[in-house]
Amino acid sequence: MDKVVATAGAAVADVADGASLAVGGFGLSGVPNVLIQALYERGTGGLAVVSNNCGAMESGLAVLLAAGRIARVTGSYIGANKEFARQYLGGELEVEMIPQGTLAERLRAGGAGIPAFYTPAGVGTQVADGGLPWRYDGSGGVALASPPKEVREFDGTQYVLERGIRTDFALVRAAKGDRHGNLVFAKSSRNFNPLAATAGRVTIAEVEELVEPGAIDPDAVHLPGIFVQRVVALTPEQATDKKIERRTISAPPARGTVTS
Repeated sequence: MDKVVATAGAAVADVADGASLAVGGFGLSGVPNVLIQALYERGTGGLAVVSNNCGAMESGLAVLLAAGRIARVTGSYIGANKEFARQYLGGELEVEMIPQGTLAERLRAGGAGIPAFYTPAGVGTQVADGGLPWRYDGSGGVALASPPKEVREFDGTQYVLERGIRTDFALVRAAKGDRHGNLVFAKSSRNFNPLAATAGRVTIAEVEELVEPGAIDPDAVHLPGIFVQRVVALTPEQATDKKIERRTISAPPARGTVTS
């Protein structure tokens, strides 16, 4: 049951062109950068990515996006990614934007074997009614729009039907993992990682610290190894290479000012 793979390149070697990927992370936190870089170096393209966002500050999925390797994105946040916006508006990228909570639940449902569920989020909008531009034609027109979804009333409230998400692969990053694939995530880096991991048919985890089976208290496991097929141990340099999205500092107090 030893799931450790020697290198990130070997771990993603069978991710083919056109594969679908669920990718963990939120902003710059908990992003599987090493696995993403390995995909970039392999030249894999035409990918259908499911992730909260598509990278930032030229890191994470932004590496694949800038290289034209992503064909479709299912996510909930574009942010300040100008290349994402350029490709989307230019008709180069198909984008399905959905509410963030719905994205989380669609991933969780897919991993739990639930094909679909009802949610009030999006009722009365184009999320439910259809017509959201999935792909532009490059001239300002809509080449492909979202279809309408089933809406049903329960106890006087309307709900829209959303489908669970399953992907060919999932890429996640954990603070600690053992050789059986049991994972622990650190603080906010937990974000979409467990959800993405359960949604992938083959889940690959890069871990900052690799430990032996039994070293993790069972009560501390955030994701059981049953959901993980491959584990890649990061080098100390890779584990500590973490960018800061926005560094905010306060101006020093004026000379002579008394602070409490």
